[in-house]
Amino acid sequence: MTTASKAQTLVDLYHAPEILRVVNVWDVVSARAVANLPETRAVATAGHGVAASFGYEDGTTPRDVMIDMVGRIAASVSVPVTADLDDGYGDAGETTRLAIAAGVVGANVEDRLKPLDESVAVVEAIVRAAEEEGVPFALNARTDAFVRGGSRPVEESIADAIQRGRAFLDAGATSVFVPGILDAHVTRRLVEGIGDRKVSVIGLPGALAASEYEKLGVARISYGPLPQRVALTALQELAADLYQGGVVPSGLPALN
Repeated sequence: MTTASKAQTLVDLYHAPEILRVVNVWDVVSARAVANLPETRAVATAGHGVAASFGYEDGTTPRDVMIDMVGRIAASVSVPVTADLDDGYGDAGETTRLAIAAGVVGANVEDRLKPLDESVAVVEAIVRAAEEEGVPFALNARTDAFVRGGSRPVEESIADAIQRGRAFLDAGATSVFVPGILDAHVTRRLVEGIGDRKVSVIGLPGALAASEYEKLGVARISYGPLPQRVALTALQELAADLYQGGVVPSGLPALN
């Protein structure tokens, strides 16, 4: 598949009646492990996970390091890859061009609750760059209306997310990512305000199941840094067992 055809496949997955489930990865081996599952339709990178792999704090990974890794991931799997590109690294258009050149066909880019006009300009720059590259790039524009909303009333965060989400869609985004623990009431309000199959959520402890979000009209669910934490917890548990005289479990499948 060409980059453009992979991008269109990813866009179609956002628009499908079934919720798009993406299990986040952080390097080539984790990407291959997930992509080899028959249920996998697309792969999403986790910015936090990539940062942790290189010893950076979340949101501080240098652009060249991030682009190199997401490019390696995209080259290692056959399914479409969408990448966490933080806030666009100060030049979202150029970052998008670099990502597309690396084989990435979609991205999360966060607003960090910057002024709305600045955030919309970032979305417009991404969309314009993708159009110039001839790729229907699937932009999952992220608003931090909840995670950076502080102690303000939830209704204010809902209204802010809807305003920003509509503006991002008008600017050409494919969907709007609203991270946070969203219950059914809040999710319903967001879908009503932003659009059916236009809202993307994150699966966290205390959040709804993917099937429940699907019934509410959500387009996509991802899991952020949680898959990496689960994997590393399993590694620690294995190491602790081996230190105590255990043996490596038999019958482990090979990872391709």
